[in-house]
Amino acid sequence: MNALLALLVFLAFSSASSKPNAGLKTWGRFNKLPYPGDKAFLYDTFPKNFIWAVGTAAYQVEGAFEKDGKGLSIWDTFTRGGNRMATGDVGSDSYHNINADIRAIKQLGVNHYRFSLSWSRIFPNGTRGSYNEIGTNYYRTLIKRLKEIRVQPVVTLYHWDLPDHLQQTLGGWSNPELVGIFKDYADFCFQTFGDDVKYWITIDNPFVVAWHGYGTGVVAPGIKNHPDLPFRVGHNLLKAHAAAWHVYDLHYRPRQQGKLSMALASHWIKPSRTRVESLRECQCSLDHVLGWFARPLFIDGDYPPCMKSRLGSRLPFFTEEEREHVKGTADFFALSHGAALSFQLINDSLKFWQQEDLDLRMLLYWVNAEYNRPPIFVVQSGWYVLGNTKTEDPKHMYYLKRFIAEALKSIVIDGVNVIGYTAWSLIDGFEWHREYGIRRGLYYVDFNTPDMKREPKTSATFYRNVIQKNGFPELPENRPAQGVFPCDFAWGVSANSIQVETAPTQFADPNVYLWNISNNGELMRLEGFSAPPLHRHAHCADYATIRQQVDEIQQVGVNHFHFSLNWSALVPTGDVAHPNTTLLGYYRCFTRQLLQANVTPVVTLWHHTRQRSSLPAPLDATNKWLNRETPEAFAEYARLCYRELGAHVKMWITLNEPNDEVVSYQEGHQMLRAHALAWHAYDREFRHTQRGQVSLALHMDWLEPAFSFSREDVEPAKRVLDFCVGWFAEPIFGSGDYPPGMRRWLRQLNSLDLPVFNEEDRQLVKGTYDFFAISHFSTKLVTHAKEDSYTYTAMLEIQHMIDTTWIMSPRPVVPWGLRKALNWVKEHYANVPVYVMANGVQEDPARFKDSLRVYYLYNYINEALKAYTLDGVNLKGYFAYALSDQRDPGFGLYGQVQDEVIVKASLSNYRNIIQHNGFPIMGAEPQHCPTSPQPCRGCQVLVKRPVVGFLTLVGSGVLITLGLIIYYTTKRRKECY
Repeated sequence: MNALLALLVFLAFSSASSKPNAGLKTWGRFNKLPYPGDKAFLYDTFPKNFIWAVGTAAYQVEGAFEKDGKGLSIWDTFTRGGNRMATGDVGSDSYHNINADIRAIKQLGVNHYRFSLSWSRIFPNGTRGSYNEIGTNYYRTLIKRLKEIRVQPVVTLYHWDLPDHLQQTLGGWSNPELVGIFKDYADFCFQTFGDDVKYWITIDNPFVVAWHGYGTGVVAPGIKNHPDLPFRVGHNLLKAHAAAWHVYDLHYRPRQQGKLSMALASHWIKPSRTRVESLRECQCSLDHVLGWFARPLFIDGDYPPCMKSRLGSRLPFFTEEEREHVKGTADFFALSHGAALSFQLINDSLKFWQQEDLDLRMLLYWVNAEYNRPPIFVVQSGWYVLGNTKTEDPKHMYYLKRFIAEALKSIVIDGVNVIGYTAWSLIDGFEWHREYGIRRGLYYVDFNTPDMKREPKTSATFYRNVIQKNGFPELPENRPAQGVFPCDFAWGVSANSIQVETAPTQFADPNVYLWNISNNGELMRLEGFSAPPLHRHAHCADYATIRQQVDEIQQVGVNHFHFSLNWSALVPTGDVAHPNTTLLGYYRCFTRQLLQANVTPVVTLWHHTRQRSSLPAPLDATNKWLNRETPEAFAEYARLCYRELGAHVKMWITLNEPNDEVVSYQEGHQMLRAHALAWHAYDREFRHTQRGQVSLALHMDWLEPAFSFSREDVEPAKRVLDFCVGWFAEPIFGSGDYPPGMRRWLRQLNSLDLPVFNEEDRQLVKGTYDFFAISHFSTKLVTHAKEDSYTYTAMLEIQHMIDTTWIMSPRPVVPWGLRKALNWVKEHYANVPVYVMANGVQEDPARFKDSLRVYYLYNYINEALKAYTLDGVNLKGYFAYALSDQRDPGFGLYGQVQDEVIVKASLSNYRNIIQHNGFPIMGAEPQHCPTSPQPCRGCQVLVKRPVVGFLTLVGSGVLITLGLIIYYTTKRRKECY
């Protein structure tokens, strides 16, 4: 891992550049990073003096819009016009709730708090002549209280709430006179508060102010239909910022030692195609949003060339003096990222037909490369939840986790100088054009209570924990385990089905060929000649497909192979007295050839698929599994398979993954009876001679509480596992009945859907197992807090979701979920032997260097090792899924191009793990396991058919004796001559 980090850091530094458009290399650089290793979650910590902050904006939270001499702002006016339904007149009433806000800040454990000054609260009409002492004292008090809890203020001079008087009399930011007015306002603030402030933001998100305030009209002051006005406004905003910076630099910096910047927001964009033109369009999209303001400040005092070429005379012009005045007027790069802009306030016209994305890490790298490696302070970051969400905000929490994790990777792997991170926001408030339709606070505000009661959300608890740990330090359970599995561990590979050949191909060609041994050795077919028909019985060796498949399985290095029979094809009429003898013979040959190759067959009698029932036609046409005759028919089918294949098969799966959500409770009830009947049939009639094992395999993806520290989510996770796994497991491995929690929940819903076991069926089903087999592929999060109706299950009252930091393909790749699933089995059913009967990941079949599958198998097997060595799970075997893309597209260890079979990289990696029987400790004594005896085909004959074997030996002796007699007789005659 350390070597990988070193390589990534080297790539980061070697790729970074300060040349014009250096950020253009960003997309190519990230495409070259090792996948999926680079996408894996990074466990590490932030630098020692990292800034942890939280923020708010005055208009969103302060309220008291006419209190104590405050003047109107453009938002006070804007929210009273048009079709707007709500205002920020009260907001979160922070003006009257300093104590509550300070308490929340202290609870979070941040070391910085970003807030904005309400310009019209300090200067009601925007100028110094209207100075309001009471309003100013509010901010003095706030800063003092912050200092008392050792939190540094990060103060924004202007966060979108221009005094309305300046808008009405001067036209707001469209008038160059505001440059001087803002300079004087900034000068007052530096003089008044500067001794206690070390970080200043002059203007927040000038793109939104200019483009949407004076262009689209989405935000205040709501001016629209003036296509060139936004660029003039942006020009004035830049000059106002520069004027304020120079005032601070000249008059206040020497004494106050603070730093000042402008908060610039940006989306991220990815090319829709791989062509260079798409990359240039991405670069231009960023230039039109972020570069519009960043390039003048950090590069040359002028606009990006892309903007100048596309906008021409519409873009204002900087004189040489103005360029020098603007250039370099930022002491750090203040970056805003997230819901205020991304996917909301970016017009399609500014995406230039490329794809918007939420990749903070790539954005940080682009800023680092494009603007000469500045220190970057993320001054706003986060996401949102719906307005009806209360204190459980899983979506916000996991987006926070994602953005913080990306900032950490940016520092550790990419070498970007990120100095701080600001979660947005401290409390719920008025969300600009979204009003109260969304919430972004870490603290829930009950707007219906007189004191605007604040309660910490789950996201606040999460953020506090991250701050306390200074990131995500690696824990013992996050580290790869070292050790080996037991000598008798079953290493396997699974396939839903095998390729079936209905007729032997060895002697199917009647043509006659001439072998051209004197030239190139090719076979030449002789026209007009054909061989006479052969009158012989087919042999197992005649099936080319069997040889090919067994060879492929051997090459993996496994000692077990799991596949499914086809009930409807084996017994098409449903009557086991008339089976498909050809197909039965093929299966018999296949299992025999597997044994001769030292591979143990594991055979499933019925594999559940959603596409078709795979039941014999008569049963399929008469209510399928709801037909009470189906379980008995299945038991008869099982007897047929035990009888015909049992000599070669010692592990049977009756039903594979019957616990599908599309299966009704009534169908499941009959499936349980079918399994039990089949198990008892083997136990009574075949076990004593065949000595095999029988069970069923359950689908068991893990369900993790979205908030592992919240009982309100732990209970729903348990409930889902009861309904998904316990539904079939508890009757068989436990009490003989469905899980009590399942019954209680359905009773609470007044549902009578769950059948009742009579005593006979209870005794029939209970204990019908020899091992516990699971198929495991992925993990989901569950919470009781409803957020998205598409992934909400009303019957169970649970919301499915994913952690946005997980690797996706297309299901989440979460290795530790397997360990938790195995421990669940142990906790519920003691020391039952467990097999992971299928575990794999879907990847593009065209990827023969299937790095995701290599990563997946290594890490999932490693988690299985932890379950065995650390947790004491009685794990008996692991089966990778699947053998080939031909039968299981996208999951195979083998790929296929037309008729050519391709060995993927994951196959050799899996074989290597098998050869080492796990992950042995470096330098430790090798594990000594007894070698498996090689198959003795003659011995099999002796064991299976003693009489035939005896006669074969006698005949062989006679032939050898006759041969010796003839040899010596001939030799003597020659000597006589």
